[in-house]
Amino acid sequence: MSSVTIDRGLRLARAAVFAAFTLNGVLLAMWVVHIPAITDRTGVSPSTLSVLVLLMAGAALVGMRLAGPAADRFGSRTLVALAASAISVTVLGPGLATDPVTLAIALACFGFGMGALDVSMNTQAVHVERAYRRPIMSSFHAMFSAGAFAGSLVGAAAQHAGWATQLTLLCSGIGGLVITAVLVPHLLGHSRTESPSHPEHYDSSGAQPVFTASQDATADSHATAGGRDHPHASHSTELRPRGAVPADSARLRTDQRSERRRRTQKVFSLGCIAFVLLLAEGVAADWSALQVREHLDTSEAAAALAFGAFSATMTLGRFLADRVSGAIGPVAIVRYGSLLAAAGFAVVIASPWLPLTLLGWAMCGLGLAGGVPQIFSTAGNLGGTTAATDMSRVFTIGYLGLLAGPAMIGWLTALIPLTAALTMPLILTLICAAAANIVTPARTPTALPTTPHTPNPP
Repeated sequence: MSSVTIDRGLRLARAAVFAAFTLNGVLLAMWVVHIPAITDRTGVSPSTLSVLVLLMAGAALVGMRLAGPAADRFGSRTLVALAASAISVTVLGPGLATDPVTLAIALACFGFGMGALDVSMNTQAVHVERAYRRPIMSSFHAMFSAGAFAGSLVGAAAQHAGWATQLTLLCSGIGGLVITAVLVPHLLGHSRTESPSHPEHYDSSGAQPVFTASQDATADSHATAGGRDHPHASHSTELRPRGAVPADSARLRTDQRSERRRRTQKVFSLGCIAFVLLLAEGVAADWSALQVREHLDTSEAAAALAFGAFSATMTLGRFLADRVSGAIGPVAIVRYGSLLAAAGFAVVIASPWLPLTLLGWAMCGLGLAGGVPQIFSTAGNLGGTTAATDMSRVFTIGYLGLLAGPAMIGWLTALIPLTAALTMPLILTLICAAAANIVTPARTPTALPTTPHTPNPP
């Protein structure tokens, strides 16, 4: 691994992305902890709330799909600024809602912003990671978990102090706007022409590719001119039948089609792996406490320890995963992490004791911690100028798993006990371990000649 001097600007960019992930987690938690108060205010029943949550998730998917191409065109820094500002404003919406209709509109707007921020901040994280030349993606995701935990504590404290829901959400939104204004100037700027497959083309700040599209065009024009000067070039042109396609041009088109097909297959495969891992994560998050209470007949307080064990080891694992990934590689992280998660589900299914069951859920959290960040990092480094679009597609497929997992377990419980239904994520994580080679990073092409440049202004 090549050593790179990390300058102050790049360190500030990393801190800014940390802040974006943390802000995302905090504001999401602010909505979650106020759900009981908001549902009472709006008169929303649990069944209606489930529909509204699905609406919010659907809006997030739309935000993800639109944010990818927009980030490729305008830059992820611009999208982070817009999306972070949007969720800072719209987090107040649920608190102002007075009936199911206004709550539905508020949640759709908030969900759209959350989805857009997910894609744009992960795209920015890929640029920072690439400039660092070492794995740091998992630590960003750990900050989201830490932000959600901090947000839940702040929200609970505000409720304990008797603050009105609107006041708490208003303060959260104002704080979010202030944090956004502070972090955005430190994010990395990048043009549409940068290629993730050429990490060596960035200056020490990672802000601008050295070999730009204009240089590519110049090189192409030189090559074309050289072709015309070739003694046989004009002769071959004159003898070419009208309407015939030059062999090199036809071969180039074929190569481009092949590359697009390969890229699409890679993105879809990464999305499927993300689908499985996020499905397992969603199952653990939504069903762990209930599984402990039903299977072991414990109190609600004891059952809550299951989710605590899962979330604690997942947060810890994400802080550690970057260092481990740098030592053994992303494929090993996905493979052995999936095996550890599968073993955790097996322990949970077979365990008759609470401590052993908590250990099983802790194993699940640790095993699932590092896989998804590795997938997103791989998707953002496939090469070309569509990193954000690629990530948005992987995000969308993976996010469907996060939504589908808990629902599928719910359907299975109509046929078999909840604990037995956990066999599904166990089998899927084993399949994920077998398919871990999909996360193999793309090969970095040979470095192109570099020339002095001036970074774009922020």
